[in-house]
Amino acid sequence: MSGMGGMNGSGDDARQQWKTWHENRVATVSEPYGPLALTGTHWLADAVDGRLETLDGTVLPGRWTEGAGDDTIVLGATAADGLTFDGRPLDGEVRLGADDGPGTARVARGAQRYVVLRREGLWAVRVFDPDAENRRAFAGIDVFDYDERWVLAGEFRPYDASRTVRVGNADGRERGLGLGGELAFTVDGAEHTLQVAVEDDGSLWAVLADGTSGHDSYRFRFLRPPAPAADGTVTVDFNRTLLPPCAFADHFICPFPPPGNTLPIEVRAGERNRLTR
Repeated sequence: MSGMGGMNGSGDDARQQWKTWHENRVATVSEPYGPLALTGTHWLADAVDGRLETLDGTVLPGRWTEGAGDDTIVLGATAADGLTFDGRPLDGEVRLGADDGPGTARVARGAQRYVVLRREGLWAVRVFDPDAENRRAFAGIDVFDYDERWVLAGEFRPYDASRTVRVGNADGRERGLGLGGELAFTVDGAEHTLQVAVEDDGSLWAVLADGTSGHDSYRFRFLRPPAPAADGTVTVDFNRTLLPPCAFADHFICPFPPPGNTLPIEVRAGERNRLTR
């Protein structure tokens, strides 16, 4: 395998940095309002008369409807619904915009937080519950052993213009996935490429599968290399390949790999699967 094991310092230093990264990942995932706490994603388009129903037939408290002519939704509730808005009991109507995540959610019910989400013009409400079964059963993240040979020299090749491809998502729907270029790297003398998105901070994001997917690791994974240098060079560390959020809770809408992002090799590095007790 062609690798650049010394790119991040000595092997021992790099291994310790990876161990710390892994420990932080486990801690972040298992936080009270981390991905394990998600118990449902409810689309307003599926609501009947503003009522959002869960898979088991339970109806979420309140009436959730789209606002007229602006980027908000309207939540109507009575004191009997037990909802709070900005920490105060809600009895009436409020307008809500999209939240950045559970940490900014303005609506709650006891320990549960209701996160407003907007995707491709559609509104949804996510419920995060610290007492979720997935969180109580979590026993860690299984990983491949650290291997410095999977720290590779890469090159980012931006597209002339950004592209959007339609890909399937974990919830069975198809959505657009924005792509800004391709990431090239060499393994055992052969060049491989991944189509990647470019984040606001310049870092890259790839959704990929490989020869381990679906049996020796989760069915697909994420890779988030740092922002490339001015000449396009970037370190590609597969030891930091990530499980997508939907590996921790079924209610996320993670995109599947776009065409060309299933590598014809086994990437035996990074996170493999969620562990349960």
